[in-house]
Amino acid sequence: MRTIKVLAMAATGMLCSMTVNAQDKVEGSVSADIVSRYIWRGQALGDAAVQPGASLAYKGFTLGAWGSYGFVKSSDTKEFDLSLSYTCGGLNIGVTDYYFSYSGMENTYFEYRSHNTAHVWEANVGYDFGPASLQWYTNIGGADGVNKSGKRAYSSYVQLCAPFKLASCDWTATVGAVPYATSFYSDADGFAVTNLSLRVTKTLPVCRKWGIPVFMEGTCNPSTKKGYLTVGLTVAP
Repeated sequence: MRTIKVLAMAATGMLCSMTVNAQDKVEGSVSADIVSRYIWRGQALGDAAVQPGASLAYKGFTLGAWGSYGFVKSSDTKEFDLSLSYTCGGLNIGVTDYYFSYSGMENTYFEYRSHNTAHVWEANVGYDFGPASLQWYTNIGGADGVNKSGKRAYSSYVQLCAPFKLASCDWTATVGAVPYATSFYSDADGFAVTNLSLRVTKTLPVCRKWGIPVFMEGTCNPSTKKGYLTVGLTVAP
């Protein structure tokens, strides 16, 4: 058995690194989050939602699927993401295919033309230093935003996560920013801090061998001057 770092997608849609023990065989996982609101990188994408996820991991490679289905309003984001990542020590790289479906767009999954697609392809690279992890994300294709000149922005986002333990709870502090102008992230017109968040998680025991993680997250977006408080729980075998 060896120890590797893998990427975990939380209910907010953000990626942070975590340490797990992995064997030299295919390992699978499946879980589902139920959240009071869908917040992604400091942006509100809908009200209450169920967010299932599954992954297969082998020798540092992880193939994952993640989704979000808003069940309050028909206009809430319905999302289906596929990702592939590789981790070696603290370094990780990956690509993600995001598919966002809204009212009237439910049957457009196989539309890939650049000006018509509802897909966004994103590449990421990051490093886990132990006390904190740093990730950089850039859109490399699909329905990207535009810059001030109206051209494809190759929209990017950089995020620093710092996990810690306090009062028998697991905490994660996050700072995220958009480095340059793009309409993809709340019409950022230049460098903008878009995500200041603090999440606390505590596992509530159900029986001797199983519990349900319950989390609360406060998020502030200095760019849009908005704040959110989200609660949720994770169900996993």
